[in-house]
Amino acid sequence: MLLAQISDLHIKPPGRLAYGKVDTAALLRAAVASLTRLSPRPDVVLATGDLVDGGHAEEYALLQEILTPLAVPCFVVAGNHDERHPLREVFQGPGFGYLDQAGEFLQYAVDLGGLRLLVLDTVVPGEGRGQLCRERLRWLDERLAEDRRPTLVAMHHPPFATGIEHMDDMGLEGAEAFESIVAPYAHLERILCGHLHRSIQCRVGGTIASVCPSTAHQVALDLRPGASGAFIMEPPGYQLHLWQGGRLISHTCPVGDFSGPFPFG
Repeated sequence: MLLAQISDLHIKPPGRLAYGKVDTAALLRAAVASLTRLSPRPDVVLATGDLVDGGHAEEYALLQEILTPLAVPCFVVAGNHDERHPLREVFQGPGFGYLDQAGEFLQYAVDLGGLRLLVLDTVVPGEGRGQLCRERLRWLDERLAEDRRPTLVAMHHPPFATGIEHMDDMGLEGAEAFESIVAPYAHLERILCGHLHRSIQCRVGGTIASVCPSTAHQVALDLRPGASGAFIMEPPGYQLHLWQGGRLISHTCPVGDFSGPFPFG
């Protein structure tokens, strides 16, 4: 099974640029085109938050149009730029029935055959930071306990500090409680996150937590204390997670036109 992860799409209303500079819609179209050219093609797509930039229905409608050529199940995660109600209103009908099981929080479980996917909501409405309250943590604990198949947890805010200080200031409240809950579950294969606009990995609770790059702009890598926030037009990207032989193998893929491939020798 091949799962493609895209993240931090930041789709604006038609004709609008993020930060007045970034054509996020065009960049996502390029990422979707790259995914549709893959052989084998992904079986499912996971979008780990900040799907749009302002949480507006017209942004979600444009996003849905851009994602349509993927022609595979697409599972969405809410990020701090998202609004739950417009997201549910637009992403409904065939292919999005999984959202019907979500309650106040946009979280749900998906059967992927040999794998199980748990989507966890970390959103604090109107704020950049994330939060895992007692109710959300209880939901996660119950879902992990009820089924011992290999499991992926998807969430927008990563459950660890990254060293990029201005982003860590918008980090996840409840990360320590999250780690204590997931630690006993040996069947948790990976924690898949967004928010940081970079490829970052860290061990959390005995498994690997992984951050996906953005399909648009990236957060500038600056590990100096007190460094101001900035974005950079490094190559956009996505991740491919291959479930094979009882292992999850992950690849980070840039989007763009590159020369090759050329044979060795």
